[in-house]
Amino acid sequence: MPSHPVSVVTGASRGIGRAIAMRLARTHRVVGVGRDRAALAQVVDDIAGSGGEAEALPLDVTDADAVARGLSGRAVDVLVHNAGVGVMKPLLELTPAEWQRMMDVNVNALYHVTRALLPGMVERGRGHVVIIGSIAGRSAFVGGAGYATTKHAVMGFAENLMLEVRDAGVKVSVVSPGSVATGFSGHGGPRASAQLRPEDVAAAVMSVVDTPPEVLVHRVEVRVLSPKRKG
Repeated sequence: MPSHPVSVVTGASRGIGRAIAMRLARTHRVVGVGRDRAALAQVVDDIAGSGGEAEALPLDVTDADAVARGLSGRAVDVLVHNAGVGVMKPLLELTPAEWQRMMDVNVNALYHVTRALLPGMVERGRGHVVIIGSIAGRSAFVGGAGYATTKHAVMGFAENLMLEVRDAGVKVSVVSPGSVATGFSGHGGPRASAQLRPEDVAAAVMSVVDTPPEVLVHRVEVRVLSPKRKG
């Protein structure tokens, strides 16, 4: 019996990452990456309870050396970049540490993790890099001087990378959701009618991953149908 394809999901311990890991586990062996060991272990247990296969890989994706040790040389079919942080403040209220943290997690980690896994994809002539972006990656808003900047960078990274590796058989996609009901940037609580569920984003990721081998969906935006409707 052929083994399942392997997917790596960063930020897999909660929210969108957890939903993506659970959805991918229906057809893939999932490697969940994150810093919260207990939460990652719970995701692995939940996947096993649903009949899937998973591995927890506790890792700080901003640590280049740790990423290289943990991921280099792994044969991976799908890489989902989901780890992200957001501090929504005007620039004059944003501390240097908050700015640097967003740059490290949202941008620099893209390089570290992709650089560890992409050579194997190119060598095998197949693979898929999926990046969770944001509608903020093509828009502006008060308080977004840091966060939106990182998501604009994500779009540039993804499009350039796509052009570099498409002829090697490697796909690069960006899935950009609107507001999602998670604890991201400290905003938890009940889901508003104008918010997506993490499972909605996971479904969009799967629609991108499940395309035929010769088809690439490079950009997808995911929104609630009507923010004005109660749902």
